[in-house]
Amino acid sequence: MKKTVLQMSMALVCGAALVPAQAQVSLLAKGTLTSSAAGDYKDLSGLNGTLENGAPANLLGGLGSGIAYVSGDRFVAVPDRGPNAVSYNSLIDDTVTYIPRIQTIRMNLAKNKGAGLPYMITPKLEDTTLLWSMLPLVYGNGTAYGVPAGAPKQNTFLRHYFTGRSDNFDPSQSSDYVRDARLDPESIRVSNDGLTVFISDEYGPYVYQFLRRTGERIRTFDLPRAFAVAHPGTTTDNEKATNSTGRVPNKGMEGLALTPDGRHLLGILQTATIEDTNAGGPGANLLRMALIDIASGRTVHEYGYLLTTGSGVSDIVALNNHEFLVDERDGKGLGDGSKAKVKQLFKIDIDKATDIAGMDGNTAATVAVPKTLFLDIVKVLGDNGVTSAQVPAKIEGLAFGPDLHQNGKAVHTLWVANDNDFLQDYDGGAGSNPNQFFVFGFTDSDLGGSKYEPEGHGGPLSGLGGVFGHGQDSPFGW
Repeated sequence: MKKTVLQMSMALVCGAALVPAQAQVSLLAKGTLTSSAAGDYKDLSGLNGTLENGAPANLLGGLGSGIAYVSGDRFVAVPDRGPNAVSYNSLIDDTVTYIPRIQTIRMNLAKNKGAGLPYMITPKLEDTTLLWSMLPLVYGNGTAYGVPAGAPKQNTFLRHYFTGRSDNFDPSQSSDYVRDARLDPESIRVSNDGLTVFISDEYGPYVYQFLRRTGERIRTFDLPRAFAVAHPGTTTDNEKATNSTGRVPNKGMEGLALTPDGRHLLGILQTATIEDTNAGGPGANLLRMALIDIASGRTVHEYGYLLTTGSGVSDIVALNNHEFLVDERDGKGLGDGSKAKVKQLFKIDIDKATDIAGMDGNTAATVAVPKTLFLDIVKVLGDNGVTSAQVPAKIEGLAFGPDLHQNGKAVHTLWVANDNDFLQDYDGGAGSNPNQFFVFGFTDSDLGGSKYEPEGHGGPLSGLGGVFGHGQDSPFGW
């Protein structure tokens, strides 16, 4: 397989060859989730009534922003900031007081005894958990934008819910102010003891830790201050006009991985920072990653990832303690009215990687982590009858699931999900873009010498044992 001109030029920038794909990954199963025991396109939050834009408060959708394996046949998934893909109020980015939530799903993976793929899944929603803080949060009053106040009516004295509303922040603080109520979840990982989850957010950007069963935020992790913007705003255009450094509006902390030993989180921005983009050159394709030490709660290293052909990154998942898969994609496909082109997973290695903290983007691009093409999702789906127009535009969630056993050998499973922007059956678009789950299979021989040791196999180090350190959120420490 010959390297393209683009691959060779990127290899020179990275300082390491871009190796062609090693894996012979196959599609094992696919399925959709469009209903629950509460009804079609309804989740199990128990919320009644409608949001400001008329969408149901319990609208089921957007599940593939982040997905993580729990145990057995269960996964958790997070939608993003809510149903804002339809017009409501442009002054607040069409966002509403949708409460971010964790959806617990049983996938019901089983062998297919008929024609088609070797396995089938029939996802079932088992639980919905709303996200909140015991400490008071900052909400917008809505007056300047002609909308109701941003505090959810479900708030109580000791329970303050996060929401997707873009004006729920303190304008006197930088965008990483920990008391801001606005939250845009993009990735989720389950601690090794199963009691808590880690969630990345685009607004701050933030990385938070929540109790999985109750949804209470218990901890906030320190990210590089340079990732935040000094002047948060309610719209993308407003933030672009008032900031010259920090994360690009609505493209903050996107992917999040947990190392199998439970000691570190690795978060990645969706695109290059404002200053790296504005400087031009290879730094405009340089995405910054933060390696977080869970015990201390602080970022200990900053690494660089250089885009190949995608416009950004949506998720990252750990193969082992130093190698990861990165979801690089474009915005084309089902839901965008176009044909998907770039939905690729690259394997990266941070072992001996150069710390780029303090470097400008063009310098950092010369020492970006080495990468190897692992899976071309559009190609593999196409080989199984899924046309490029049917591939979801927003392939955003990655998770390793339970192993399968075929012909005496272990087959590892990689679960991929899409964010459908809650448009599956909203405003007349019946069934046009459902939440989908794709299950891919691979073996150790497909990893090109890498050792497979997925998240959750390293003991309980990343669970509640760490919450009494830096960044504790609950006043009672639990």
